[in-house]
Amino acid sequence: MAVRRVAPPKLQPKDFAFTAENLDWAKKQVTKYPEGRQQSAIIPLLWRAQEQNGGWLPEAAIRAVADFLGMAHIRALEVATFYTMFLLEPCGKKAHVQVCGTTPCRLRGADAIFEVCHKRIHHEPLHVSADGDFSWEEVECLGACVNAPVVLIWNDTYEDLTAESIEKVLDGFAKGAPVKPGPQIDRQMSAPVGGPTTLKSVKA
Repeated sequence: MAVRRVAPPKLQPKDFAFTAENLDWAKKQVTKYPEGRQQSAIIPLLWRAQEQNGGWLPEAAIRAVADFLGMAHIRALEVATFYTMFLLEPCGKKAHVQVCGTTPCRLRGADAIFEVCHKRIHHEPLHVSADGDFSWEEVECLGACVNAPVVLIWNDTYEDLTAESIEKVLDGFAKGAPVKPGPQIDRQMSAPVGGPTTLKSVKA
C-alpha cells in the first residue's frame, strides 16, 4: 500500500469548523451509535468535512472532527490516511477524476483514458490542472467491471468510456453541465450492449 500523508503546511488552511448546517448533521450522526461508541461516526464526519472543504480533507478538518468525537488526533489521522476515499491534497474545483486501473478496465481501453488525463489535466496524478479546475488519480476497482473502462467523478461513475467520450465528460464539467452518469454508450445499466438477448417477453 502506498504511503499517504497530509498535504504540506503551505497548502493547509489554518483552521476548520463545520457550518451550522453540517454541525447539526454531525450531532445527529453520533446519536446513531450506542453510548460510548460515538467515535464510530468518524468516517461519515470526515466525509462531510471533505465535501464542505471543496473535495479534499485538510489536517485542520481531521483534527476538528477528532475533537468533536473526543478522540486522539492520531486516531483520526490513521483513518484519513488509510482510506483512499479521503483526498489529502487540494483537488480540482470542478472535477476530481478517479480512473480505474485494474485488469478489466485496462483490457478494455483504460490506457486511452489515462492519456487524456495526462494531456488535459496534468502529466502526473494528484496534481491540479493549470486552471485549477481538474485533478486525477488512478484507483483500484470501482465495481462496474462489465462496463469498463470506468471513472468516478465525485459521487458518480461514468462507464464504457473511450478517449472521445471522456473528453465529452470533462467538457461537461468544465461548462458546469455534467453529462448523465452511467454508461456512455447505448446500454441500459449493465445489460448487454444493444439490449436484452433473453427473457424479452413477459408472460402472465
